[in-house]
Amino acid sequence: MSAPSIPVTDARVLALISDLRALPAETSWVEFKENKADPQMIGKLVSALSNSARLADQHFAYVLWGVRDSDHSAVGTSFEPSSQKEQGQPLELWLAQRLQPSIAFCFKALDYHGKKLVLLEIPAAAASPVEFDRTAFIRIGEATPRLADHPERLRALWAKLQPYVWETGLAAQFLTGDEVLARLDYASYFDLTGQPLPDNRAGIFDKLSADQLVQADVGGHWNITHLGAILFAKQLSDFPPNIARKAVRFVAYAGFNRADKVMHRRDGKEGYANGFHGLIDYIDGLLPHNEHIGLAFREVRPLYPVIAIRELIANALIHQDMTITGTGPLIEMFRDRLEITNPGQPLVSPDRFLDSPPRSRNEALASLMRRMRFCEEQGTGIDKVIDAAELHQLPPPDFRREGDAVRTILFAPRRFTKMTQDERVRACYQHAALKYVSGQRMKNSTLCERFGIPSQNAAQASAVIRQALQANLIRPADPEHPRAGYVPFWA
Repeated sequence: MSAPSIPVTDARVLALISDLRALPAETSWVEFKENKADPQMIGKLVSALSNSARLADQHFAYVLWGVRDSDHSAVGTSFEPSSQKEQGQPLELWLAQRLQPSIAFCFKALDYHGKKLVLLEIPAAAASPVEFDRTAFIRIGEATPRLADHPERLRALWAKLQPYVWETGLAAQFLTGDEVLARLDYASYFDLTGQPLPDNRAGIFDKLSADQLVQADVGGHWNITHLGAILFAKQLSDFPPNIARKAVRFVAYAGFNRADKVMHRRDGKEGYANGFHGLIDYIDGLLPHNEHIGLAFREVRPLYPVIAIRELIANALIHQDMTITGTGPLIEMFRDRLEITNPGQPLVSPDRFLDSPPRSRNEALASLMRRMRFCEEQGTGIDKVIDAAELHQLPPPDFRREGDAVRTILFAPRRFTKMTQDERVRACYQHAALKYVSGQRMKNSTLCERFGIPSQNAAQASAVIRQALQANLIRPADPEHPRAGYVPFWA
């Protein structure tokens, strides 16, 4: 009869302890103890090791009881965290009440080759230095001084905390190499990044590690990062809900609002990168088409420019706030418009999307998406969206902040006479901004062309310009020379 298998979580802890014991000495994020377990000492250590782990680019810090400091031999411990109390409270509760910000530390008691050991796992500081009893500590050698007494380390810690992002979190831990390759579409990674597929496993993992998609775990195992899972998961459902719920959803309605019948629904199953082309092709196949009469022939065009849809979806994926749980990007198609919504407040005002330098909460994701040419390197994607809308003489796209989300609306074709006044003024502003970032100026004649207004009706464009001036969205390029044209208000 075979021996019972060890649960994966226990196997990882055993492998972790072996790796910690193999360290040549204690580090700023690892502490060995035999039996000493004074609660005040533990509280200071949690603060110090959490802060030191962030400085050392570690996800966790550890205190290990039952291991001799001098030679790292496993000698066992009498410390029992589950039964210890302090001031009449269970130890864990007493510690949790005195740590700010709250962190998910965890005691784990286990049998290690016949010796009782206790492991305290401490997450690295994420948003701000971790304090115990309103004081932040740091580990320096064997000492645990106040962080405030070492301003150079405090500055370094804040520098590490500021760029700490969701992408570096762990979506899956303690996987074998086979398990990693079964969960990630690594072939798409090499194809999309234009790299040859290495002829050995070590080469594959070297490349995946270099782009922060995986990282080495203990015992020769691997972790998949949030970045790796969200971009290249074969099945997002193989990962925890904070990943799986970030799948892109598409819904097509029969009419003009969400109360109408749902005609098509697609819940994304793959990662953003390996599933992107399939999503775009799916939407393209459902797009209504419109007959455009040119100078010499009729041409059937998609109702919405595909390049605009592609850029807006890529932007929604990149700029969403990944820390908002339970929701992901949503694409909705109605009879008269296409709406793309992504969770998170915009980092710049929606009326400045076109000219502001690109900013993203998810820098590693944005960088890799640009390398794979899903979006523009210099943040010119919104330029292309507005340019495509003008080329197809659509109503202007509407970029808006709605609650804790950003919504972009592409409208189906409508003639100038059918546009609302707000739409005409918004189109005028976008046209002026697009001209300005292209090194040109909006004039009455260019606005006529944008709206498809015949030259004999140029007064209609003049009326829109006056309304945009009154709304303070544009201004004369040169007040002394009215024919010089117009620029956006921020120029």
